[in-house]
Amino acid sequence: MRAECTRGSLQLPGGSCDDVRVKTVPTASAGGPLRIVRRLQTIYPEESATRLKRAVTEGQVTVDGAVVNDPGAIVSREVALRWDRNLRKERRVQTSLVVLYEDDDSIAVFKPSGLLTHPTEAKEVDTLLSRVSTYVQRRHGGSGERTFVSVVHRLDKETSGILVFARSRRGLVGMQAQLRAHTMDRRYRAVVEGDMSGDTGTYDRELVAEPGERRRGVAKPGEPGIKAVTEWTVIERFGIATLVEARLKTGRTHQIRIHFANAGHVLVGDSVYRDRKAKPFPVPFPRQALHAGHLGWKTAEGKAVSLDADPPGDFLKLLEELRKRKKRK
Repeated sequence: MRAECTRGSLQLPGGSCDDVRVKTVPTASAGGPLRIVRRLQTIYPEESATRLKRAVTEGQVTVDGAVVNDPGAIVSREVALRWDRNLRKERRVQTSLVVLYEDDDSIAVFKPSGLLTHPTEAKEVDTLLSRVSTYVQRRHGGSGERTFVSVVHRLDKETSGILVFARSRRGLVGMQAQLRAHTMDRRYRAVVEGDMSGDTGTYDRELVAEPGERRRGVAKPGEPGIKAVTEWTVIERFGIATLVEARLKTGRTHQIRIHFANAGHVLVGDSVYRDRKAKPFPVPFPRQALHAGHLGWKTAEGKAVSLDADPPGDFLKLLEELRKRKKRK
């Protein structure tokens, strides 16, 4: 057996710890290298995979003393792995704000993966909302005048794509009404595991909360849930995966991820809804392969706004790797 320091304790030279809270982990555990989150689960079985993934992305996990913030990283069982909750959370994503559209009532921007839409209970400073607010204040704020910026809809932290914020109360009320009426046009690109059957389809399964942090699932027969409808179209097939366009008819938390996972086609890189017992996907990807590529709505004057944004580099590289793998087969 060997001792590992946990939860804020510090590994000192010679293997001692400055904290009595030490977790013992068998050195003889079988198997080879594992993804860092799965390895953490063997050390912290009481924690959910979602919580451990967040600890990694927040920069609170070290491997042999060095911070590793990639939840897709592969680590051997011989390294010293430690989760220190006292480490400063790393939330900053090194990207500038990309403005796609702006008028008096709204501003649409590109959200990079890894950046929160708005602060959580941890009160993060660097979020997309804070960046947009700073931009609007500098561009439109008068002397001592505070500008209006409000969240209209959200994207998961690891999802990239187009988001629109309201720049006025009129804009907020109008766009929220379109969301409720399901007339806002939201389309996503997703890479899902496996070869989808058919070229188009609709998932119409109600959603319910499940035990576990921020996790949801589909309602069982007779179980009350929240209505959720996702239309999908196949764009490209790779054999081991499929590129699809998903169109939201409703906007529920994790809707696309849950619907595809329930159908047996979990999104590539989705550690929350993927079966933990399944073999790792052969092409590693550190986040869920989901990109909000199209957004459309109507302004207060009735003008139609239609925006498109290509997926970021990591998403395109995943597609490239899948195409190369398909050619080799």
